[in-house]
Amino acid sequence: MADVGLVEARLRKIVDAYNDRLVIGSVYGMKTLTRPDAKAHDFFAFVKPGSTYASLYLKPVHTWPDLLDAISPALRKRLQGSRTAFSFATVDDALLSELETLVERAFRRYARAGVVKIDVSPTPPPPEARP
Repeated sequence: MADVGLVEARLRKIVDAYNDRLVIGSVYGMKTLTRPDAKAHDFFAFVKPGSTYASLYLKPVHTWPDLLDAISPALRKRLQGSRTAFSFATVDDALLSELETLVERAFRRYARAGVVKIDVSPTPPPPEARP
């Protein structure tokens, strides 16, 4: 039997990595991450638990479908319904890692489009490491 709770926790960990860079919102009572001043359904990502699977909805793949060009056939098979939802009934470490990379690419596309502001400059070395 699948442990949907473990799947949901892994998907939430992927989304929660952006809590400090986006605004927490809500769609149909579910916590979403969105950009500042976004309309209700203009979310970045959210996790929807189900009874037999959990899904990560990633809106940027609707806005920029080319984000999906580089994903594996196995991850593409996880796309459900609206074509923005990646659904999992069990934990698949390789696919969840690939999904995590896709979410990061989507966030960077958001930043390049000016939807959110992030600092992508390299962090300078600490003073003790400087010559």
